[in-house]
Amino acid sequence: MIVYGKQIFFYILKRHPKLVKRVFFSKKVDEKIFKEVKRLGVPVQSIDNKKAQSLAHGGNHQGFLLEIEDFKYSNKSDLKEADFIVLLYGVTDVGNIGSIIRTSYALGVDAVVISNVKQMKPEGFIRTSSGAALDMPIVLYQNAYELINELKMQKFVIYATSFNGKDVRKVSFERKKVLILGSEGEGIPQKLCKKSDIKVKIEMERDFDSLNVSAAAAILIDRMR
Repeated sequence: MIVYGKQIFFYILKRHPKLVKRVFFSKKVDEKIFKEVKRLGVPVQSIDNKKAQSLAHGGNHQGFLLEIEDFKYSNKSDLKEADFIVLLYGVTDVGNIGSIIRTSYALGVDAVVISNVKQMKPEGFIRTSSGAALDMPIVLYQNAYELINELKMQKFVIYATSFNGKDVRKVSFERKKVLILGSEGEGIPQKLCKKSDIKVKIEMERDFDSLNVSAAAAILIDRMR
């Protein structure tokens, strides 16, 4: 699996060096950086920009690319030990997913679940989470309805975002909780909303319909923690 960009490059070098299988540079790097990379004991290749662009599928690689071990999703059973879970229903944009994972990790969420998506390439959200996806449980589970039923049996309280919900600033939250967030286009299906225990929303100060899902997630997670 290829990840690219200076920020994720140095994050993995510092926090997860054992994941690195191969290093690619498409630009001249400082001798100190080169020595640090050589200490990993993995192949280091100098490549031209055309090859780098191909490996990064046209992304902004900044001359720094890594081949790392394939990402391993966590198991559904790992959620039993969590207190605060964020469940993404039908969110497919890796920029939003990565941003939500990064916020979740920084603000103390225990696990993120990605549900109701047909395909998900983890290298995208690893990069856009600035590496946070490597440091917390990420579960890929298609059937959100089934999962919510199981979590409720484990005494989790389910909070769903809804335009008809309560102002998040006025809600007292239970210790074991799940926050469900939907895509900006589709939101959360009514059937799934009905499975929640409490509906919450961000009360707007001005007449505006909604926020970007990653921005909304940051506000809600901070209020709920």
